[in-house]
Amino acid sequence: MAQLGCGVENCVYNKSECCCKGDIVVGGKHAGCCDDTCCESFAEKRGDSFSNAYGEPCRTISIGCEAVKCVYNSDYKCQADHVDIKGCGACDCRETACATFRERA
Repeated sequence: MAQLGCGVENCVYNKSECCCKGDIVVGGKHAGCCDDTCCESFAEKRGDSFSNAYGEPCRTISIGCEAVKCVYNSDYKCQADHVDIKGCGACDCRETACATFRERA
């Protein structure tokens, strides 16, 4: 489990830069840089859509990772100690990215 910092303020699961979902999936099977990745778990917050039904915010979270070229990917799980998800103003998952992505040499 990694420490997750989420900068996607308009994601329904974001509360105080933490994720309330419990686990996320980072997409980007062919990613060669962080902008080729995305948080596939992103869901846009609309109006008053945030509810405690989504759970409590968590600093540590399980991260599935499809970015096979990332140095932190081990058998489709992220092994980084800390992960930052970015996407200021995102309206869909393609406007988010894993800022922690580093391409394997």
